[in-house]
Amino acid sequence: MDSARSVQVIAVTGGKGGVGKTTVAVNLSLALAKLGRRVVLLDGDLGLANIDVLLGLSQQYTLVDLFEGRCELSDVLLRGPGGIRIVPAASGIQSMMHLSPAQHAGLIHAFSEIGDSLDVLVIDTAAGIGSSVISLVRAAHEVLLVVCDEPTSITDAYALIKLLNRDYGMDRFRVLVNMEQSPKEGRALFAKLGKITDRFLSVKLQYVGAVPYDECARRAVQKQRAIYEHFPRSKCALAFQEIALKVDAWPLPASPRGHIEFFVDRLVHNSRR
Repeated sequence: MDSARSVQVIAVTGGKGGVGKTTVAVNLSLALAKLGRRVVLLDGDLGLANIDVLLGLSQQYTLVDLFEGRCELSDVLLRGPGGIRIVPAASGIQSMMHLSPAQHAGLIHAFSEIGDSLDVLVIDTAAGIGSSVISLVRAAHEVLLVVCDEPTSITDAYALIKLLNRDYGMDRFRVLVNMEQSPKEGRALFAKLGKITDRFLSVKLQYVGAVPYDECARRAVQKQRAIYEHFPRSKCALAFQEIALKVDAWPLPASPRGHIEFFVDRLVHNSRR
């Protein structure tokens, strides 16, 4: 394999809390790993870590140790289920919630040291539109917006799209509907969001699919397991399997975009060929 091959970087976001971004990030990572991809999952809620808790993992180092110079990024990596590796954030560390632009850039550049050992980086961002969320989303190559059937979910997703489009020129977003209650709900919610963006913004939304509401998801959380691992034949897990096939077919980035982004050294190398 070409050591300078581009890495697919996917930011899982959505603006509103409670739409299931972490569940999506974890199970999408597992489904991609099942396809043979080498996956690293970054807990992007830097001051309120929850992926390690969700999966019942204990860590020796967190991103705090990386920032304070006690370890390298490779030391922070946790071995998770299904062969994925996880970069755990810190829990209850206020300073991690208010990183400077230079610190955000340092974190993003730190991933270059592990670029030879992964194919996909999935980022589970925090809720809201804070500087950490914006920094990680802009540094990713694909933005996967998670929405659900709540009015605040659609309005918050629109607010995030508007901010990224107006202030940073981003104009393409993927949309995934979570906790779908009926087969038609996903497309209907996507259409609702698209109607708003078509009216007020010049952006392109692409529908990725929907994950149905599944009681197995709650039971998996209670057992600190991923639904894709613990209930592999559930409706929810099968939906993630289909979505992963679509995600795996997304084109890889070919050249840098002129701002801070993950694995930019590889993009520069590839663009000069």
